[in-house]
Amino acid sequence: MKYTFTTLLFLLTASSIMAQEPHNEDGKKLDKTKMETEDYLPEIHGTIRGKYEYQPEMKASRFQVRNARFSLTGNVHPIVAYKAEIDLSDEGSIKMLDAYARFVPNDTWNLTMGQMRVPFTIDAHRSPHQQYFANRSFIAKQVGNVRDVGATGALALDGNLPMKLEAGLFNGSGLTQQKEWHSTLNYSAKLQLMPWKGYNLTLSTQKVHPDKNSIYMYDIGTYYEFSNWHFEVEYLYKTYAHDAFKDVHAFNGFVNYDMPIKKGLFKKISFLGRYDSMGDHSNGVANEEGQLYITDYSRQRLTGGVTLSFGKAFQADLRINYEKYFYDDLSLAKESEQDKFVMELMVRF
Repeated sequence: MKYTFTTLLFLLTASSIMAQEPHNEDGKKLDKTKMETEDYLPEIHGTIRGKYEYQPEMKASRFQVRNARFSLTGNVHPIVAYKAEIDLSDEGSIKMLDAYARFVPNDTWNLTMGQMRVPFTIDAHRSPHQQYFANRSFIAKQVGNVRDVGATGALALDGNLPMKLEAGLFNGSGLTQQKEWHSTLNYSAKLQLMPWKGYNLTLSTQKVHPDKNSIYMYDIGTYYEFSNWHFEVEYLYKTYAHDAFKDVHAFNGFVNYDMPIKKGLFKKISFLGRYDSMGDHSNGVANEEGQLYITDYSRQRLTGGVTLSFGKAFQADLRINYEKYFYDDLSLAKESEQDKFVMELMVRF
C-alpha cells in the first residue's frame, strides 16, 4: 500500500507540473522548433478503464478497475528517448510494464533496449486505449500476448511500397526472471507492408522459452480502412518443440463502422462485430510431472456491441458489448470465459 500510494502521488504531482500536449507516447523525438528546456520536459500519459460485467448463466455481476496505467516519456538528449510505464491496477495487481531507452538518430531507424511488448501480431500489440472491444481477442490475451526484456531495432521506409520492420532479441523468460542466464536468446520479428492508403499487411514470427520447451509462433494479419469502415482479420499458429503439446490455431476477425454525430453528448457511435476462436492452449509452463497441460480450453466467441465516443477516437469511450461463447464441453469453461454483458468506460490522457 505504501509503494502504491508513493507511486501514485509521484505521478499525479509530476502530471500537474509537467502536463503538456502529447507527441509520441513511445518515447518522443525532439521538436527543433521548440526551446530545448521545453522539449526535455517529460510527457505524462495514462489510461483508466472501469468495467462492469454481468453473467446471465450465473446471475452474477462484478465491477473491476481493469487498468490504471501511467507512463512517462521524454528525451535526455536530442537522439536519446525513454519510456517508463506502470499499471497500478491490472485486475487488482501492480505491474511494471515498459521500461526502456531508445536511440533515435533519425526518422528512418531506431534502437531500443529494456522491457517492452515484443513486436508481434496486430491485436496483441494494441495498448488498452486502442482496443476496439472491451475485452481483448484470444490472440491478444491468451495466445500471442508477450512482454519481455531485450533489445529491438526498427526500420521504416517510404517510397513506392511503405514498410516498417521491427526485430529483436529477448531473454524469453518473461519480466520477472531477469537474472537468469540463457544459452540461447529468443527472437521476435514483425514486418508491416502498406502498399496503399488505409491498407496494412502484417507478418510476424516469434520464439519464446517460458520453461523447458521452446514455443514458435507465426502470425499473419491484415486490415483495411476506408470511409468510416475498419475490416480486420488475423491468424496465429503456435507450435511446441519436441511435440510437447499439440499445435494451437487462433483466429480473430472483426468489423467496425463509425457513425459521426454532429450534435449531442457523443461525437461518434461505432457499431462492432467480432468472431474469434482458439484451440486447446498451454502457456508453456510444465506441471509437477514435467508435462505441459491445457491452461485455456478450445472455444469460439461472437461479440457484438457499440462504442460511444465523447471526443476523439480512443480518448474517452463508453464500450458496451455482449459476448457469446461456444465450447465443446461447457463444464470446462472458466467463470470469466462465459457469456456476459460488458460495459466499460475508458479514458486516455
